[in-house]
Amino acid sequence: MYYLSKYLARLGHNVELIQGPPYTWETPWCVEHRLSNYNLFATRKFFYKNLPSPEHLFRLFYPENFYEFLATRLGFFPEMLGFSLRAYATLARLWREKRFDVIHDNQTLGFGMLLIQKSFPSPLLTTIHHPLSEDQRADFQQLPGFTHRLRRAVYYPLLMHKLVVPRLEQIVTVSKVAAQSVASAYGIPQEKVAVVYNGVDTEIFKPDPRVQKKRRQLIFVGNTEDRKKGIRYLLEAMLYLPRDVRLLVVDGGAPRHIVMSELMHRYNLGERVRTTGKIPTEQVARAYQESEICVVPSVYEGFGFPPAEAMACGVPVVSSDGGALPEVVGKDGETGLIVPKQDVRALAKAINLLLEKPELAARVAENGMRRVRELFSWESSAKNMVALYEEMIERRNRLRKLAH
Repeated sequence: MYYLSKYLARLGHNVELIQGPPYTWETPWCVEHRLSNYNLFATRKFFYKNLPSPEHLFRLFYPENFYEFLATRLGFFPEMLGFSLRAYATLARLWREKRFDVIHDNQTLGFGMLLIQKSFPSPLLTTIHHPLSEDQRADFQQLPGFTHRLRRAVYYPLLMHKLVVPRLEQIVTVSKVAAQSVASAYGIPQEKVAVVYNGVDTEIFKPDPRVQKKRRQLIFVGNTEDRKKGIRYLLEAMLYLPRDVRLLVVDGGAPRHIVMSELMHRYNLGERVRTTGKIPTEQVARAYQESEICVVPSVYEGFGFPPAEAMACGVPVVSSDGGALPEVVGKDGETGLIVPKQDVRALAKAINLLLEKPELAARVAENGMRRVRELFSWESSAKNMVALYEEMIERRNRLRKLAH
């Protein structure tokens, strides 16, 4: 949302952004409407610490807040539904003063989106990065025991998505593989799913010859609480790598790193792995620049920002073949090394190959950097999105004429 709104504004469009937590960085190029909530799922035990005043305790009994409170006590994740209804109410208020040519939803997929689609004359475009069933599948593969799996089964609002997605006017996703997954998961024709690739901020993610490499340092960037990201397989692969190989984990996910703690204890990696919390984008770019290899062991990705960002920084990538990763990384052996997902030995072998053959690593890094610059820019992403907006507006106008 941050980059798309930025580049839409650069192209001369007026953008208003309705968003819930976690919020983007500041977006001075557009009008923001920040819709707060109590973050009740993440703070189930200590939610009262999120209440800044007694007045907020009273507001907890408002219907939408009380629903979220009850749902989270039962293990459900109600934020998508809650945000969709708040967004509908906000849009209805804004509509009294102005009209929007297009409404673009970023994977809310709540019942409120159907209200928006029915209530306002502008076309509604919905981005789906990937079906949440992929997240659930990755959880089930890695979670021990029936109780843990049952909790994840009720966590995902898959029934709501099954009801909402087929009724949406137009869907856009971020790769051809993601388009196939979305069409299959929700039983919709694939021609209803457009593809517009994400972009990479090449003003930040670029090589910097002034930054000194940390010898034999690998980097993983991602949310370690998301089992789909495959941190388990990378940590296990570390056991098959020389002991002087180090791993930097840039973890931008939830504040509590429960999965990572369990895995570190299981594999006893000690000082070989260093983790950061969420850090500013410029520091993420520097972390790539300091590392010799970026490793992306995901089980599934609808696109995959870390490999694209690393490639833009001139860092060679070892990636799994999960989801759209081969679509982003490119040809195996030329713009990156690609191994079968969940294959720990193959992952370790590919990492070792780049460590032992610096000439191969340099060639792969150069080719990868060129690929990102040619295919994945935010400017081209915004232009392609505008073309889709215009097509939807034209189609809506044509239908109106036929109706009259």
